[in-house]
Amino acid sequence: MMKKENIFISGFTFLKNATSLYYPFCESIKSILPLVDEFVIALGKGSEEDDTLAELEKIADPKIKIMHTEWDVAGYPTNTIYAQQTDVAKDACQGEWLFYLQGDEVIHEQDLEKIKNACLKYKDDARIEGFLFKYLHFYADYRLIQDNHAWYPREIRMLRNLPEIHSFGDAQSFRKIPQFDGKSYRDKKGTQKLKVVLLDAFVYHYGWVRPPRFMQKHNYSAAVSYHGEEKAKQMLAQQLIRYNYGPLGHLSTFKGTHPAVMSERIKAFDWGDTLNYTKQYVPEEPKQASLKLKNRLLTFIEKYILGYKNKSLGYRNWKIVKKEKSL
Repeated sequence: MMKKENIFISGFTFLKNATSLYYPFCESIKSILPLVDEFVIALGKGSEEDDTLAELEKIADPKIKIMHTEWDVAGYPTNTIYAQQTDVAKDACQGEWLFYLQGDEVIHEQDLEKIKNACLKYKDDARIEGFLFKYLHFYADYRLIQDNHAWYPREIRMLRNLPEIHSFGDAQSFRKIPQFDGKSYRDKKGTQKLKVVLLDAFVYHYGWVRPPRFMQKHNYSAAVSYHGEEKAKQMLAQQLIRYNYGPLGHLSTFKGTHPAVMSERIKAFDWGDTLNYTKQYVPEEPKQASLKLKNRLLTFIEKYILGYKNKSLGYRNWKIVKKEKSL
């Protein structure tokens, strides 16, 4: 058990049909249970065949607090239902610091001490409103990563428990919204970027490592949340909902270790024979955004001219106050 040294930390997330869509949500939760004093889950009512609740109950940890919800997709269009459900879970947290992990994000045990120390170090520094994490985006295979301009290299995953901080956009990030109307999760007007510390700690993102049939189910589910069921069905019929990973030969190889909680899931990887590990396209494969000329040029600049990885020329939904190399 990790000693908290007089600081209360909450973890939180939202889930729905997580088992049916092949989310590593149990691994995600278990990865930060040693760090947090509670873990709050807004659990949306899922399909009859989904057993997300049963899997959560198997974890059998008293820190886990489940809030049962029903999604109002029509009331929160363009995928903002994810942000609304994130806020539901956030608002129920009691901690001084709040650790947000989506159901496909996992923390390596080697980073837990760094994160705890950051919470202690900046506990009384009112300037700091959150912590920024580096990202490892795994793709198709647990050995491959997307480390290019088309994929965000950093994101806020820890924040102070302040009521004016809300989930933002499609729940990817957070902003201060002092006069929030409870609906406008994509409106930047009147919002403020969080002042953050960049930690030398990683989020391991596994949302794009699923058997292809589950990728199609996931992308259809996301399309329903974003466009509505009728439009999602049209996209599915027109084969606009992606389920083929495409050629993988241009991707970077991951040379580190995965979080220990992922070991059994990684052992279960059995769809390698369906993947194209070359750089050659076949007609039915979609072209990845990372291979578009603009993204290839920006990736080259970020990696080889600016001189180090995780330097983005694009998305930056925060203001970095300080960078921590070690804690």
